[in-house]
Order: sequence, then C-alpha cells, then structure tokens
Amino acid sequence: MTRPSGKLNATPSLKDILFAGENIPPPLPAVDHYAGTEKTMLKALSLQREMGPVFDITLDCEDGARIGNEAEHARLCAELIASADNRFGRVGIRVHDVRHAHWQADLEIALRLAGRRLPFITLPKARSAGDVRRFLRALRAGEARHGVGNPIPAHVLIETHGALHEVWRIAALEGVESLDFGLMDFVSEHGGAIPAVAMQSPGQFTHSLIVRAKCEIAAAAHAFGIVPAHNVCTELTDAARIENDARRARQEFGYLRMWSIHPAQIAPILAAFTPGAAEVETARALLAAAQKAGWGPIRHAGKLHDRASYRYYWRLLERADARARN
Repeated sequence: MTRPSGKLNATPSLKDILFAGENIPPPLPAVDHYAGTEKTMLKALSLQREMGPVFDITLDCEDGARIGNEAEHARLCAELIASADNRFGRVGIRVHDVRHAHWQADLEIALRLAGRRLPFITLPKARSAGDVRRFLRALRAGEARHGVGNPIPAHVLIETHGALHEVWRIAALEGVESLDFGLMDFVSEHGGAIPAVAMQSPGQFTHSLIVRAKCEIAAAAHAFGIVPAHNVCTELTDAARIENDARRARQEFGYLRMWSIHPAQIAPILAAFTPGAAEVETARALLAAAQKAGWGPIRHAGKLHDRASYRYYWRLLERADARARN
C-alpha cells in the first residue's frame, strides 16, 4: 500500500487492519483527458510531458474517426501510444462500440501496435452486461494473440438505458476498472424527454433522471472497488465554473475522476479533486495519533474517531500524496 504523506510507519498488516474485506478503487489520476484529432492528441501528449502523469489521456477512435477512415485513425492512435511521445505509459484508447462494424478492427490494431503500452481501453455505448462480457472476451483473446502479458483494464461508458439498468452487473465483471458516465448520449437516449439544459450546469446536477444515473453509477463503482468517472463539463474557458462542476462531482456525487475535453479544463479539475491543505493537516495529525494508539478508538480534537474515520483520512492522504509526487 502506498504510504501517505505524514511519514506514518506503515506495517505489513496495516492494510489488513484498516481495509480488511473492503474493495479499494485503484489510484487512477483524477483527470481523463480526451483527444480525437492528431493535433489535439499531440497537444495532449506535450502537455502531459510538461505536467507529468497527473492526468490520463484517451485517444478517441469513436468520435475522432471520420466515416470510412476508421482503420487509419486507429493506427494513428496506436502508433502515438507506442511512441516515445508517450513518456509515462498513461495513454489509453476508446474503441467503437460492439455494434459498430469496426470495433473488432479497432481492438486488433490497438493490441497489435500498442498492446503492451495500453493502461486501459474504453468501451462506449454498452447496452448490457452482455456487451461488456463480449468485449472482455475479445480483449483477452487479442491479448493472448499478441503476447500482451498483463490484462488490460476496461473502462465502460454508462450512457444507455440498458447499461444503467445493469450497472451493478457491469461493475461486478472482472477486468472492469472504471465506470464512466456519458451525459450527452444519456440525455439523447431519452428522445427529448430530458431538456438540453440538463447537459450543462446547473441542470446536470438537479434533473432527477440525471441525478439518479450519477448516483447509481457511483454507488455501483464504489461497491465493487472500481473508479466512477464523471462526465465532461461543456464550459471550456471559465476556470471557476469548471472547478465548481468538478467539486460538485467529487463532493456531492462521490466521483473520483472526471473527463476533460480541452487543455484548459485539466488544472481546474485537478484543483477540485485534490484535498486542501487544511484537510491534509487534519488527516496527518489524526492518523499519527491513531497509530500511537494502535489503531484503536481515540478522542482527537474533541471528537471520537475509530477505524472508519481512519480509513477515510488514510485515503485522503493517499490522494494528496499521489498529487504531490507528480
């Protein structure tokens, strides 16, 4: 287990003491930045080299490829992932959905050219857990065919009625690392029943059907120890509005990660998802006191704390430490 800030002395049994029986989401970067054209892909790679691996990049075969140009676009994405420009190995790919004629070719090209460098592959528009199982079977077969040693995690977009209905089954599938909410397509699925204003703030945080979807996705993800990733913010330039959307996603809905679609969105999202200095100091002091007490219940700053709050603050320090290291 990563030792958090505060120089606590982690013992071999500490994870078992604090987290026995719990599913713990993997420590993915808080931002998943999407790029669909060669220009935006190169810009994203350059920015990642400058900032460090504080955000992931997803190169987009679904919305990025022109009709009839799918194979060429998939090769471009895979070649960039395999290139020296991908310094940190945190560049994934989104393929077409399993009902699209080119999805298997996308997967084959990605695995053949960049399989050993892929940290994840994103599947859009799943309509059932069966769709995800079909994708995972093809992914594992392709890994074996191309000598990819470690299984590549799947990130699954929840943006259809069927996927939302079966979101708990999808979250339970071995190999799924993240559930990503696709707000725009989800609204579109309702055929005008949800107004367009619900695709942006404040409507996306207040419309009942959207709130229900966000809560179900986050709850299912946390129950199975995977990462819930929040949808994009349509605001591209107002940093305060972007940060506010990200903060609401994190604090009100429990999301651990959020998409960005413009370089200007990355820093505000990171700011919203990074614990504040006061929280970090509280966590350090509390966990130091808990360690001295052998992780039993203590009274600290006039309040009772036990392993439930220790787990909360340990995870908070892990997030802060991951951000500080990069």
